[in-house]
Parts: sequence; C-alpha cells; structure tokens
Amino acid sequence: MSIEKIKIEEKLSLFDDYWNPRIIGELNNQHVKIVKLKGEFVWHKHDKEDEMFLVISGTLKIEFRDKVVELKPNEFIIVPRGVEHKPVAEEEVSVMLFEPKTTLNTGDAKSELTRENLEKI
Repeated sequence: MSIEKIKIEEKLSLFDDYWNPRIIGELNNQHVKIVKLKGEFVWHKHDKEDEMFLVISGTLKIEFRDKVVELKPNEFIIVPRGVEHKPVAEEEVSVMLFEPKTTLNTGDAKSELTRENLEKI
C-alpha cells in the first residue's frame, strides 16, 4: 500500500464540469469527494446519510425550507439525514464532501444531475 499526500488544488485542476463529484480518497467506509458547483441544484434529502460540505473556494449557499446558510472558504456544514436542502452557487465554488460510500448526490430526487458511478482521480 502506498501512502501519499493529496494535493486538492491539483485534483481540482483535472476537471471543469459542474455537479459531478470525483472521489479523491476513502476512509472508514466514507468517500472524500471534490466537486465544482455553479448554478442551482435540486431539492433533495438523504434518508440514511448525513452530508458534510466543506467550501474550498467561492461562496456556497445551502437552502433549507426555513433558512439559507452561506458558506465561505474554510467553512463547512453538516446536513443531517432526512433534512431537505438545495445547494446554490451563484459563481463557481469548489467543495469537499465527506459522506458514506452509499450516498447518491441527488439523494431521493433522481434527475439529469444524478451521478451513480463516480470517477476516482
């Protein structure tokens, strides 16, 4: 087994599409993912998994039915399982996600943005 550091900016430079998470690591049955976001996602929830969004660059808004939380670089939020939410990025945002391997990006709301087989980079 090879243990090497991961350069997040280097990994982010490998793609430029939006709403398509890439796996950059695994630990304890969890995926560490990076993704670029721009525009509005779909309202969705995850019935079995909590989700953590860590903003690397840009500003991300997470809309909930009763409020909006704005995240700037080096800030994160944990969305508990079962809580409906919608990420919104007015400009490009880079985000790191920590979530169980079973987590589907669109949760209970399958759409053209659903990514079932994620690329490892």
